[in-house]
Amino acid sequence: MELSFKRRVQTLTDKVDDDKRSMIGRRTRSVLGNTFYYLLLLSLSFVFIYPLLYMISQSFMRPQDVADATVQWLPKVFTLENYAEAFKSINYWNGLLNSIWISFGSALLQIISCSFIGYGFARYKFPGKGLWMGLLIFTFLVPPQTIVVPLYIFFSDLGWINTLNPFIFPSLFGFGLKGALFVLIFIQFYRGLPKVLEEAAKIDGAGPFRTYWTIMFPLAKPAIIVVFLFSVVWNWNDVFQPNMYLLVPEYFNLAQNLATFNGNANAQGVQQMAQAVSAADAIGMAPTLLNQIMAAVMLTILPIFILYLFVQRSFVESIEQSGIAGE
Repeated sequence: MELSFKRRVQTLTDKVDDDKRSMIGRRTRSVLGNTFYYLLLLSLSFVFIYPLLYMISQSFMRPQDVADATVQWLPKVFTLENYAEAFKSINYWNGLLNSIWISFGSALLQIISCSFIGYGFARYKFPGKGLWMGLLIFTFLVPPQTIVVPLYIFFSDLGWINTLNPFIFPSLFGFGLKGALFVLIFIQFYRGLPKVLEEAAKIDGAGPFRTYWTIMFPLAKPAIIVVFLFSVVWNWNDVFQPNMYLLVPEYFNLAQNLATFNGNANAQGVQQMAQAVSAADAIGMAPTLLNQIMAAVMLTILPIFILYLFVQRSFVESIEQSGIAGE
């Protein structure tokens, strides 16, 4: 009996030891896995963070620091003169107002139009649906550069050159920048919603438009946030279409002002080097006004950066919820 008791005690002791070793092994694997995971994330994030850190560093440097090979990241003297000069050079307030009108106005109109079109494709059957769907995908695949000439002629005949109408009205009809992609996002989202919602609304006497506006559209919040942010960022950074339709500096957005300032700054830097008294003086000069260009870039992306800080959690959650499955 005593021997049997000792065996049971020994068995329990061995089991406890095995559990401890197993727990230590799991913790070790967990620590190693997390370490590898975070190292991988840091390595990938550095690729994206490096340009931003470089711009911030250069924007606080004097021209002497830019030309000094011994100065890498930290300038010898921090200065805000670059931001003051860039602020005036890119006509910041006027460009900011034009960028807001183009980007946020187009984004809001694209949400309404692309959502309505996507809902129709996702939930209803109508004659020629396959043909219209194919044309929609075709407009997504065709580069906008191939149709810019007829579009320019069309908008010119309407008298819309040097106005915001070429950006606002196409967005109103779901044809703005990347409009076909946004329609596809809404199609994918509405297809995943359960059909019982529409059946219940129909029983309560709601028609198709009321069902869409009061029930389906509010449920599309994840897709709305994704489309809104994508549309704002793409319209904010776009230079190709504004350069085609906005020819007067008064209507330039920030991206156009930045591109103009970049070209002028490069030309000015080359001219200064050409006018140098001697080769020794030219060696000590900055080849371009790189510090002011970097300051202008930071001022241009600052509104988008602030916007993302406020909506980053909602954006990530919306990306995850966009693939919701229904019945």
